[in-house]
Amino acid sequence: MTVLISDSEVAAALDAATSVDAMRQALLAAYHGRLVAPPRAAASLGAGRMVLTAGHLVGQWYGYRAYDTFGHPETEQVVVLHDGRTGAVRAVAVGEELGSRRTGALGGVAVDVLAREDAVTVGVIGAGGQAWTQVWAAAAVRRLREVTVHSRSAARREAFAARVRAELGIPARAVDTAREAVRDRDVVVLATSSPTPVLSAADLSPGTHVNAVGFKQVDRAEFGTDLLDAATVLASDSVPQARSYAPPMLAALPPYASRLRDLGAVLAGMAPGRTGADQISVFCSVGLAGTEVFLLDRVVRILATAV
Repeated sequence: MTVLISDSEVAAALDAATSVDAMRQALLAAYHGRLVAPPRAAASLGAGRMVLTAGHLVGQWYGYRAYDTFGHPETEQVVVLHDGRTGAVRAVAVGEELGSRRTGALGGVAVDVLAREDAVTVGVIGAGGQAWTQVWAAAAVRRLREVTVHSRSAARREAFAARVRAELGIPARAVDTAREAVRDRDVVVLATSSPTPVLSAADLSPGTHVNAVGFKQVDRAEFGTDLLDAATVLASDSVPQARSYAPPMLAALPPYASRLRDLGAVLAGMAPGRTGADQISVFCSVGLAGTEVFLLDRVVRILATAV
């Protein structure tokens, strides 16, 4: 029987620690070749595109996520999980929660692997859903003491800070500028749709770790090459995906491409991560294909044990 799963069920089943653990296992599976995760594919449909990310956990399941870029007010993503032995559809998730928690959890793994062990403060630029799940996941891997947040909307940044205080129990305050948000922070989250830099590397303290969410391409990035120049460690959850964008991701271009590491390889101990307390590290999150399906499989298993 195919199970239809809603956003509310996803939210009830997946706390931050569970989500981060699932993404840690997915990254390791991809690195070791057990998770087949090719770069995303897109079909142009005139006024918009349909985008597909697919994955196959060998011997267990395969599936995909599909979404569109038409910009309709009620558009929704679909994630489909197939049984790897029979081909039967085990589950279908409709909504945004699975993808949002997936992205946040990948960021949580990056913080756990690349940030200093004593990291306790987070600065956020952006106050939307992606920014929220980054903080939500970071709080599962570090004992956070304070969050600062800036966005162009004073109301949105105040609401974000209030949510951090209420739901995560972490002191949080909204600030007036991006510089103030990232000053003296151990971890910085960039989660905006700005096509121009909102961050100067000069504003970061030595030892800062940065999570940059989404594709950061030439002439379409919320940071400049000064951040990449300052970083000792550059990593992505999918280097092939980073290279496949058109135009390319900044971190996948020379002279940075040769330094861009696979987060799964760092996690497996096969590539170096942070080796000094003063190093700046940057995680370029692109959304490893198959990870939404990986997380849906985890949801199905959790719901099955709760029955």
